[in-house]
Amino acid sequence: MSVETSKASLPAAEATATAPKAKIRVASAKPMIDRYKWYEVAAIYAGIAVFLFFVLAPFIEGFLVSLKPLSQLFSRPYNFIPKVWSFDAYFTMWQSVPALGLHIFNSFFISSVVTLIVVVIVVPAAYAFARFNFSGSGLMLAGFLAVNMFSGAVLLIPLFRLMRSMGLLNTYWAMIVPGAAFLIPSSIWLLRTYMLRIPRELDEAAWVDGASRLYTLRRVILPLAMPGIVVVAIMTFIGAYAQQFIFALTFNSKTEFMPLPIGLFAFFGKQEVIWNELMAASFVGILPVMIVIVFLQRYLVAGLTAGAVKQ
Repeated sequence: MSVETSKASLPAAEATATAPKAKIRVASAKPMIDRYKWYEVAAIYAGIAVFLFFVLAPFIEGFLVSLKPLSQLFSRPYNFIPKVWSFDAYFTMWQSVPALGLHIFNSFFISSVVTLIVVVIVVPAAYAFARFNFSGSGLMLAGFLAVNMFSGAVLLIPLFRLMRSMGLLNTYWAMIVPGAAFLIPSSIWLLRTYMLRIPRELDEAAWVDGASRLYTLRRVILPLAMPGIVVVAIMTFIGAYAQQFIFALTFNSKTEFMPLPIGLFAFFGKQEVIWNELMAASFVGILPVMIVIVFLQRYLVAGLTAGAVKQ
């Protein structure tokens, strides 16, 4: 009887012994955000609100300026919210700069060609740096970083002589070639880091089946690296769209090849600056970039977060 009683009490004793451990396990699984006090959560959201204010305030102010008549821009006291809302600047800017539509098209065309060239060059280069161990690879990667340290303004004279010797002045290529050259190094670094996360066993399995290096890159690596390639393409497009002013101003003198930054510069007159039309043209000019980001944002998020969770 005592033996049966001791056997019956054994599970209860084991349950009692393991009960505190179960509580500890449940408590440790509680999300970190739930452990904050209410004032800590309030401080976090207040910091986020301040950050968003400084990020979005210039865009909000620029949009409101585009809705104000030119006479209200320098009124005292200054009114952040327009007293009179008007979209006239979005219509009159086409008369102030008649070639504005052509400038927007040129910026979109130049950025698209630069993006295409960069992606075609960067994909095999990043794969080579990620998979091959050849002499001088580290020195070349360090050289790529060194290129990013130089501003385009430092190399304007050598680039001008190069463009003139190649007969590329006053053409689209005068902005495409240097634009791609300055964006390729950083793109190689970005895509190489992404390709290093792809297991080498996939390459080896393809080689065992008789696949060549090129076939492995095209049929095995490219589908897996597509989110990273899309990120590189978006970053390249944005960078090419933003860096056209100094190259266009130096290497081009024909209106039919001028990009958007030169068109915006036309709103700066000798006597005054047409600020409301300038802001309106700026917002219309960034629409192509916004459309590209909206349509590719899911690939952008996938590429930026890929590798964050260990499989």
